[in-house]
Amino acid sequence: MKYAYVYVLDTMADWELGFVTAELNSGQYFKNRGSRLPVRTVGASNRPITTKGGMTIVPDVTIDEITNETTAVLLLPGADNWKDPVNGPIIEKAKQLLDAGGNVAAICGATLALADAGLLDDRQHTSNSLEYLNLFSPAYKGAARYKDEKAVVDGNLITTGSAGALELAREVIALLDLFAEETLDAWYNYFITGEPQYFYTMMGTLQETNS
Repeated sequence: MKYAYVYVLDTMADWELGFVTAELNSGQYFKNRGSRLPVRTVGASNRPITTKGGMTIVPDVTIDEITNETTAVLLLPGADNWKDPVNGPIIEKAKQLLDAGGNVAAICGATLALADAGLLDDRQHTSNSLEYLNLFSPAYKGAARYKDEKAVVDGNLITTGSAGALELAREVIALLDLFAEETLDAWYNYFITGEPQYFYTMMGTLQETNS
């Protein structure tokens, strides 16, 4: 069984992974109808964490329980305390996954943690801004590979800034090949514009998939 693992830590930005976790766990628009990609929360320990929105999450598993064989993607949310050494092991796990061909997606403050570990030095990436990485990560040496875009995919690594929650979801879904291309386009256009025509287009693509 493969899982989408979500690292949870105190002050995590609840909203940044909302689109992607809902779609992966429900499978409601998957091209393989009736399938889903279960989401599991991962903690540095079994201790409950409190999100920025005040919600309490008890991790399903700890970092040492994650393996490349069971990981469809590791999702790293933004948070205010990525600099806390307790989060070091998940960044090491992200490095191991990337080196083994596993998929990692990071948003906002999580990109800073990757920069601190040198994982962005040789990969194309984005973040909240280049200035953000230069200011808060003295170890960062990846400026030449920084791209001023909402989301950047370099092989099996996806990075986005704090305003890129929807783009993160789109790129994860595309990387894992979970939606039909037409479904994903309509899904993204609906949520980015709010125009109902895209919702009906999306539902039409699902009927085509089923026929």
